[in-house]
Amino acid sequence: MTGIRVSPWPAVLLAALLAVLGLCGRAEAHAVLERSSPAPGERLEAGPDEVRLEFNEPVDAKVGYVRVLDGRSGRVADGDPEALDAGRTLRLPLPRLGEGLYTVTYRVVSADGHPVEGSYVFVVGDPPEAIDASAFDLHRQLGHEGHGGGAATQLTAREFLIYAARAFYYGALLIAAGWFVWSAWAPRRSASFGEAFRDWSGRWGLWATRAFLVAALVHVFFHAVELTEGLPLSEWGRLFTATDIGRAWTVTLALALIGPLARTASRPVGWLWAGALLLVESFSGHAAAYEPGWLTIGLDYVHLAGASIWAGGLAMLAGLWSRDRKEAARFAAVFSGPALWAMAAMAASGLASAWVFLPGPAYLFYTAWGFLLLVKTGLALLAVLAGGLIRLRLRRGGMPQGALLKADAAILAAIVVIVGLFTYISPLPANEPVYAHKMGEDMHLTLRITPNVPGENTFIVKVWLPEPLGEPKSVALRLRSEDRPDAGPIDVPLEPYEDTEIDNFSGFVKSTYRAEGPYLPFPGRWTAEIRVVDAEDNEKVHREPFRNY
Repeated sequence: MTGIRVSPWPAVLLAALLAVLGLCGRAEAHAVLERSSPAPGERLEAGPDEVRLEFNEPVDAKVGYVRVLDGRSGRVADGDPEALDAGRTLRLPLPRLGEGLYTVTYRVVSADGHPVEGSYVFVVGDPPEAIDASAFDLHRQLGHEGHGGGAATQLTAREFLIYAARAFYYGALLIAAGWFVWSAWAPRRSASFGEAFRDWSGRWGLWATRAFLVAALVHVFFHAVELTEGLPLSEWGRLFTATDIGRAWTVTLALALIGPLARTASRPVGWLWAGALLLVESFSGHAAAYEPGWLTIGLDYVHLAGASIWAGGLAMLAGLWSRDRKEAARFAAVFSGPALWAMAAMAASGLASAWVFLPGPAYLFYTAWGFLLLVKTGLALLAVLAGGLIRLRLRRGGMPQGALLKADAAILAAIVVIVGLFTYISPLPANEPVYAHKMGEDMHLTLRITPNVPGENTFIVKVWLPEPLGEPKSVALRLRSEDRPDAGPIDVPLEPYEDTEIDNFSGFVKSTYRAEGPYLPFPGRWTAEIRVVDAEDNEKVHREPFRNY
């Protein structure tokens, strides 16, 4: 009987197929981050020296990265991480980190060639709350949440009188403080000023301090009425004793009352009065809401000091010009040099303050504050140009031109009006909570993020699936930064919770999930990605864009 020959090729092909399937099975198990230091959501008293990422298999970071971002999404650590434990652990040294929220983001390649990415957040110290328009709402200090509608981000006609009072106040403040500087400084810089100048300067100072007293009373009264509108009279006492702004107003009024007396005192007393007035004003503006306070308040003080030297001197020059042109020319020769230096200090401190206040240049176009700052900057450049032309004419031995003086005075008046407007407008837009609800035939979905600020937030996800499917197998929430597409997604650890709200839908089963933590580490544009896997292993994905400031 002839033997049957069996071809070996089917067995070879079967073995090859099994090998391929085995490789595919192993390829599905990509590298996974098993442990990290600092851990996701960890709160540290001091900044760590390094970041360690431990994976379940070797990874390669040479074609990827490990980065650490700060609260403004800027890189604080970015380099080639050190590979340890045969490539399973990556170590990235860190510089000294201050208080704040930090994001570790990574993108590496696993042993099977697949990219692995992700991000998580850790906290150092006790960082201050995120600042948005609500931080400048004076009603919050009185405990009247929502009473005043928050700090203004845009201008309304209803506020015209209040802003006019503010402009009057700031103009009078700068002129009065500047007078104490120039009344003592001008005679020391030039011996040409005689008794007539001192007499005129004394009368000017009297009217300047009186005008400031009136301006301070009007300014404080209008603001107090605005803050206590519709409230009992007892709130006036709380306003001036229990709030920072009220206490600052009390000190300002006290200084305004003694201003005319300080005018006749010794020179050090006058300088002390002017310095104290500018310091109190520095503590009651936008600078007081930001950290570090020594920097922001210091910059504001330099800005106000430079403004008072320029505004006070220019007002005196305009007054002298209308009285005695030769005396005005002598004063202009003394005034023009320091005025340019004062404007340079104003510009430098103003730019530095804007850099601290705003997360980025784009924020200049989000609110009226940014628009007014741009206008003010343009006017300041014109003032520098006018001052330079006046100084050039004086150095050539000529008299200041009346047209240039009028232009400089008009620019000063416009800047003071702008300061009265934008000093009480928030530099930042208001953040609104995220509330999104999606209806569908196979799933209803709700996403809430409150208060939707960089830092601590509450995340709520509600899912309604058809009754035959029951509750979902899993619900995941991931946050992706649209401004930093290179950063990996941040996983929000949702946990089931018992919801007491009545929002049931007939024929659907509701499942609710919640998380709290600093999973929005920096401001910007974000996309919330919700992935729902039902009982039949069908995955439904919903993406919800939102932003915060």
